[in-house]
Amino acid sequence: MIDGERHTTPHDHVCWAYDDPEFLADRTARHLAASLARGERFWYITPQPTDLVAERLRALPHFAAAERRGAAAVVSLASTYSPDHVVDPAAQVAAYAAATEEALAAGHTGLSVVAEATELVRTPAQLDVFTRYEHLIDRYMRTGAFSAVCAYHRPRLGDRAVVELACMHPQTNVEGLLFRLYAVAPADGHAALTGELDMSNHELFRTALDRADLRPTDGELVLSASGLRFLDHRALAHLGEYAQRRRATAVLRTPHRATARLVDLLNLPGIRVEAAA
Repeated sequence: MIDGERHTTPHDHVCWAYDDPEFLADRTARHLAASLARGERFWYITPQPTDLVAERLRALPHFAAAERRGAAAVVSLASTYSPDHVVDPAAQVAAYAAATEEALAAGHTGLSVVAEATELVRTPAQLDVFTRYEHLIDRYMRTGAFSAVCAYHRPRLGDRAVVELACMHPQTNVEGLLFRLYAVAPADGHAALTGELDMSNHELFRTALDRADLRPTDGELVLSASGLRFLDHRALAHLGEYAQRRRATAVLRTPHRATARLVDLLNLPGIRVEAAA
Protein backbone atom coordinates (compact mmCIF):
# COMPACT_ATOMS: atom_id res chain seq x y z
CA MET A 1 0.00 0.00 0.00
CA ILE A 2 1.03 3.62 -0.43
CA ASP A 3 -0.29 6.77 1.05
CA GLY A 4 -1.12 9.90 -0.86
CA GLU A 5 2.15 11.61 0.04
CA ARG A 6 4.49 9.04 -1.46
CA HIS A 7 6.16 9.85 -4.78
CA THR A 8 6.72 7.07 -7.28
CA THR A 9 10.17 6.07 -8.40
CA PRO A 10 11.32 4.78 -11.80
CA HIS A 11 9.51 1.59 -12.91
CA ASP A 12 6.67 2.08 -10.41
CA HIS A 13 3.14 1.20 -11.36
CA VAL A 14 0.57 2.80 -9.09
CA CYS A 15 -3.22 2.81 -8.90
CA TRP A 16 -4.76 6.02 -7.57
CA ALA A 17 -8.48 5.96 -6.79
CA TYR A 18 -9.86 9.41 -6.14
CA ASP A 19 -13.18 10.99 -5.22
CA ASP A 20 -12.26 14.66 -5.55
CA PRO A 21 -10.45 16.09 -8.63
CA GLU A 22 -8.58 18.39 -6.24
CA PHE A 23 -6.82 15.28 -4.89
CA LEU A 24 -5.77 14.24 -8.36
CA ALA A 25 -4.57 17.76 -9.22
CA ASP A 26 -2.45 17.98 -6.07
CA ARG A 27 -0.90 14.53 -6.46
CA THR A 28 -0.24 15.00 -10.17
CA ALA A 29 1.59 18.26 -9.51
CA ARG A 30 3.78 16.51 -6.95
CA HIS A 31 4.39 13.63 -9.33
CA LEU A 32 5.37 16.10 -12.06
CA ALA A 33 7.98 17.71 -9.80
CA ALA A 34 9.45 14.34 -8.80
CA SER A 35 9.57 13.12 -12.42
CA LEU A 36 11.29 16.26 -13.67
CA ALA A 37 13.81 16.03 -10.83
CA ARG A 38 14.69 12.52 -12.04
CA GLY A 39 15.20 13.79 -15.58
CA GLU A 40 12.17 11.98 -17.01
CA ARG A 41 9.76 13.12 -19.66
CA PHE A 42 6.33 13.59 -18.04
CA TRP A 43 2.88 13.19 -19.58
CA TYR A 44 -0.48 13.87 -18.01
CA ILE A 45 -3.01 11.92 -20.09
CA THR A 46 -6.63 13.02 -19.86
CA PRO A 47 -9.89 12.67 -21.81
CA GLN A 48 -10.39 16.42 -21.38
CA PRO A 49 -7.17 18.43 -21.94
CA THR A 50 -8.82 21.45 -20.27
CA ASP A 51 -9.78 19.64 -17.05
CA LEU A 52 -8.90 20.90 -13.56
CA VAL A 53 -5.65 18.91 -13.39
CA ALA A 54 -4.44 20.15 -16.77
CA GLU A 55 -5.21 23.76 -15.88
CA ARG A 56 -3.38 23.43 -12.56
CA LEU A 57 -0.33 21.99 -14.30
CA ARG A 58 -0.27 24.73 -16.93
CA ALA A 59 -0.30 27.34 -14.17
CA LEU A 60 2.96 25.98 -12.74
CA PRO A 61 6.08 27.85 -13.91
CA HIS A 62 8.19 24.68 -13.93
CA PHE A 63 5.60 22.90 -16.08
CA ALA A 64 5.63 25.71 -18.63
CA ALA A 65 9.43 25.61 -18.77
CA ALA A 66 9.44 21.82 -19.09
CA GLU A 67 6.79 21.96 -21.81
CA ARG A 68 8.90 24.37 -23.87
CA ARG A 69 11.87 21.98 -23.84
CA GLY A 70 9.76 18.88 -24.53
CA ALA A 71 10.02 17.45 -21.02
CA ALA A 72 6.33 17.71 -20.09
CA ALA A 73 2.97 17.69 -21.85
CA VAL A 74 -0.76 17.37 -21.39
CA VAL A 75 -1.79 14.60 -23.79
CA SER A 76 -5.28 13.63 -24.89
CA LEU A 77 -6.53 10.16 -24.02
CA ALA A 78 -7.75 9.60 -27.58
CA SER A 79 -4.27 10.21 -29.03
CA THR A 80 -2.61 7.82 -26.57
CA TYR A 81 -5.10 4.95 -26.37
CA SER A 82 -7.58 3.53 -28.88
CA PRO A 83 -9.98 6.22 -30.15
CA ASP A 84 -12.93 3.94 -29.34
CA HIS A 85 -11.61 3.50 -25.78
CA VAL A 86 -11.22 -0.28 -26.15
CA VAL A 87 -7.58 -1.10 -25.52
CA ASP A 88 -5.54 -3.63 -27.47
CA PRO A 89 -3.17 -4.71 -24.67
CA ALA A 90 -0.19 -5.76 -26.80
CA ALA A 91 -0.47 -2.76 -29.13
CA GLN A 92 -0.74 -0.36 -26.19
CA VAL A 93 2.37 -1.78 -24.52
CA ALA A 94 4.23 -1.46 -27.83
CA ALA A 95 3.12 2.17 -28.12
CA TYR A 96 4.41 3.03 -24.65
CA ALA A 97 7.65 1.16 -25.33
CA ALA A 98 8.17 3.26 -28.46
CA ALA A 99 7.38 6.48 -26.57
CA THR A 100 9.84 5.47 -23.85
CA GLU A 101 12.59 4.85 -26.41
CA GLU A 102 11.82 8.24 -27.96
CA ALA A 103 12.16 9.90 -24.55
CA LEU A 104 15.50 8.19 -23.95
CA ALA A 105 16.74 9.21 -27.40
CA ALA A 106 15.84 12.82 -26.57
CA GLY A 107 18.10 12.69 -23.50
CA HIS A 108 15.55 11.97 -20.78
CA THR A 109 16.02 9.19 -18.24
CA GLY A 110 12.67 7.63 -19.10
CA LEU A 111 8.98 8.32 -19.49
CA SER A 112 6.59 8.89 -16.58
CA VAL A 113 2.83 9.25 -17.02
CA VAL A 114 -0.22 10.01 -14.95
CA ALA A 115 -3.20 8.70 -16.89
CA GLU A 116 -6.78 9.56 -15.98
CA ALA A 117 -8.11 6.25 -17.32
CA THR A 118 -11.69 6.20 -16.04
CA GLU A 119 -13.16 6.37 -19.56
CA LEU A 120 -11.24 3.23 -20.51
CA VAL A 121 -12.95 1.00 -17.92
CA ARG A 122 -16.57 2.15 -17.89
CA THR A 123 -18.11 -1.09 -19.23
CA PRO A 124 -17.51 -4.69 -18.09
CA ALA A 125 -15.87 -5.50 -21.44
CA GLN A 126 -13.55 -2.49 -21.15
CA LEU A 127 -12.69 -3.38 -17.56
CA ASP A 128 -11.82 -6.97 -18.47
CA VAL A 129 -9.48 -6.08 -21.31
CA PHE A 130 -7.91 -3.13 -19.48
CA THR A 131 -7.03 -5.17 -16.40
CA ARG A 132 -5.32 -7.63 -18.73
CA TYR A 133 -3.40 -4.69 -20.19
CA GLU A 134 -2.51 -3.48 -16.67
CA HIS A 135 -0.60 -6.71 -16.01
CA LEU A 136 1.07 -6.66 -19.42
CA ILE A 137 2.31 -3.08 -19.03
CA ASP A 138 3.37 -3.88 -15.47
CA ARG A 139 5.60 -6.61 -16.89
CA TYR A 140 7.12 -4.17 -19.38
CA MET A 141 7.92 -1.76 -16.53
CA ARG A 142 10.17 -4.34 -14.90
CA THR A 143 12.69 -3.79 -17.70
CA GLY A 144 11.67 -0.56 -19.47
CA ALA A 145 12.45 2.98 -18.28
CA PHE A 146 8.75 3.66 -17.88
CA SER A 147 6.53 4.35 -14.88
CA ALA A 148 2.83 5.06 -14.63
CA VAL A 149 0.13 6.22 -12.28
CA CYS A 150 -3.32 5.00 -13.32
CA ALA A 151 -6.00 7.31 -11.89
CA TYR A 152 -9.62 6.20 -11.54
CA HIS A 153 -12.62 8.25 -10.42
CA ARG A 154 -14.24 6.04 -7.77
CA PRO A 155 -17.74 7.65 -7.85
CA ARG A 156 -18.07 6.91 -11.57
CA LEU A 157 -16.74 3.36 -11.44
CA GLY A 158 -17.85 2.01 -8.07
CA ASP A 159 -15.80 0.22 -5.43
CA ARG A 160 -15.86 -3.21 -7.09
CA ALA A 161 -14.33 -2.03 -10.36
CA VAL A 162 -11.69 -0.04 -8.49
CA VAL A 163 -10.71 -3.10 -6.46
CA GLU A 164 -10.43 -5.21 -9.62
CA LEU A 165 -8.03 -2.63 -11.06
CA ALA A 166 -6.07 -1.96 -7.88
CA CYS A 167 -5.27 -5.62 -7.20
CA MET A 168 -3.28 -5.74 -10.47
CA HIS A 169 -0.88 -2.99 -9.33
CA PRO A 170 2.17 -3.30 -7.05
CA GLN A 171 1.21 -0.03 -5.34
CA THR A 172 -2.14 1.60 -4.62
CA ASN A 173 -3.90 4.01 -2.29
CA VAL A 174 -7.04 1.83 -2.21
CA GLU A 175 -7.79 0.93 1.39
CA GLY A 176 -8.99 -2.51 2.46
CA LEU A 177 -7.45 -4.28 -0.54
CA LEU A 178 -6.51 -7.73 0.75
CA PHE A 179 -4.21 -8.98 -2.00
CA ARG A 180 -2.26 -7.85 -5.06
CA LEU A 181 -0.99 -9.82 -8.05
CA TYR A 182 1.67 -8.08 -10.12
CA ALA A 183 4.71 -8.62 -12.30
CA VAL A 184 8.24 -9.05 -11.01
CA ALA A 185 11.68 -8.86 -12.59
CA PRO A 186 12.22 -11.83 -14.94
CA ALA A 187 14.83 -13.36 -12.63
CA ASP A 188 12.32 -13.45 -9.76
CA GLY A 189 9.62 -15.47 -11.50
CA HIS A 190 6.39 -14.74 -13.29
CA ALA A 191 4.47 -12.69 -10.70
CA ALA A 192 4.27 -11.68 -7.05
CA LEU A 193 1.46 -12.30 -4.61
CA THR A 194 1.13 -10.12 -1.52
CA GLY A 195 -1.43 -9.65 1.23
CA GLU A 196 -4.06 -12.22 2.21
CA LEU A 197 -6.10 -14.73 0.24
CA ASP A 198 -9.15 -15.95 2.14
CA MET A 199 -12.81 -16.80 1.63
CA SER A 200 -13.69 -13.14 1.05
CA ASN A 201 -11.69 -12.78 -2.17
CA HIS A 202 -11.61 -16.20 -3.86
CA GLU A 203 -13.50 -15.02 -6.94
CA LEU A 204 -11.40 -11.87 -7.26
CA PHE A 205 -8.24 -13.99 -7.03
CA ARG A 206 -9.53 -16.37 -9.69
CA THR A 207 -10.36 -13.41 -11.94
CA ALA A 208 -6.98 -11.74 -11.35
CA LEU A 209 -5.13 -14.94 -12.24
CA ASP A 210 -7.11 -15.28 -15.43
CA ARG A 211 -6.45 -11.69 -16.44
CA ALA A 212 -2.73 -11.92 -15.67
CA ASP A 213 -2.55 -14.80 -18.18
CA LEU A 214 0.77 -16.07 -16.84
CA ARG A 215 2.77 -18.16 -19.30
CA PRO A 216 4.84 -21.11 -18.01
CA THR A 217 8.59 -21.35 -18.49
CA ASP A 218 9.95 -24.89 -18.75
CA GLY A 219 6.68 -26.19 -17.37
CA GLU A 220 6.66 -23.94 -14.29
CA LEU A 221 4.75 -20.87 -13.10
CA VAL A 222 6.87 -19.22 -10.42
CA LEU A 223 5.09 -16.98 -7.92
CA SER A 224 7.05 -14.88 -5.44
CA ALA A 225 4.95 -14.97 -2.27
CA SER A 226 7.26 -13.52 0.37
CA GLY A 227 4.70 -10.78 0.99
CA LEU A 228 1.73 -13.15 1.19
CA ARG A 229 0.71 -13.27 4.85
CA PHE A 230 -2.12 -15.80 4.57
CA LEU A 231 -3.74 -18.10 2.06
CA ASP A 232 -6.38 -20.73 2.63
CA HIS A 233 -7.00 -24.09 1.02
CA ARG A 234 -9.42 -22.73 -1.60
CA ALA A 235 -6.88 -20.21 -2.86
CA LEU A 236 -4.34 -23.00 -3.17
CA ALA A 237 -6.87 -25.11 -5.05
CA HIS A 238 -7.54 -22.22 -7.46
CA LEU A 239 -3.81 -21.83 -8.04
CA GLY A 240 -3.40 -25.56 -8.66
CA GLU A 241 -6.27 -25.60 -11.15
CA TYR A 242 -4.88 -22.55 -12.92
CA ALA A 243 -1.46 -24.20 -13.34
CA GLN A 244 -3.06 -27.46 -14.45
CA ARG A 245 -4.98 -25.69 -17.24
CA ARG A 246 -1.61 -24.38 -18.45
CA ARG A 247 -0.02 -27.82 -18.11
CA ALA A 248 2.44 -26.46 -15.61
CA THR A 249 3.50 -26.74 -11.98
CA ALA A 250 2.88 -23.70 -9.79
CA VAL A 251 6.01 -22.94 -7.78
CA LEU A 252 5.13 -20.91 -4.70
CA ARG A 253 8.14 -19.24 -3.07
CA THR A 254 7.26 -18.36 0.51
CA PRO A 255 8.99 -18.21 3.92
CA HIS A 256 5.93 -19.75 5.61
CA ARG A 257 6.50 -23.44 6.30
CA ALA A 258 2.82 -24.02 6.97
CA THR A 259 2.11 -23.53 3.27
CA ALA A 260 4.11 -26.61 2.31
CA ARG A 261 2.34 -28.67 4.97
CA LEU A 262 -1.05 -27.50 3.69
CA VAL A 263 -0.15 -28.44 0.12
CA ASP A 264 0.83 -31.92 1.31
CA LEU A 265 -2.36 -32.33 3.34
CA LEU A 266 -4.50 -31.29 0.39
CA ASN A 267 -2.56 -33.55 -1.96
CA LEU A 268 -2.00 -30.89 -4.60
CA PRO A 269 0.64 -32.34 -6.94
CA GLY A 270 0.37 -29.32 -9.25
CA ILE A 271 1.92 -27.02 -6.61
CA ARG A 272 5.47 -27.06 -5.29
CA VAL A 273 6.47 -24.87 -2.35
CA GLU A 274 10.01 -23.50 -2.15
CA ALA A 275 11.53 -21.68 0.79
CA ALA A 276 12.06 -17.94 0.33
CA ALA A 277 13.76 -15.39 2.55
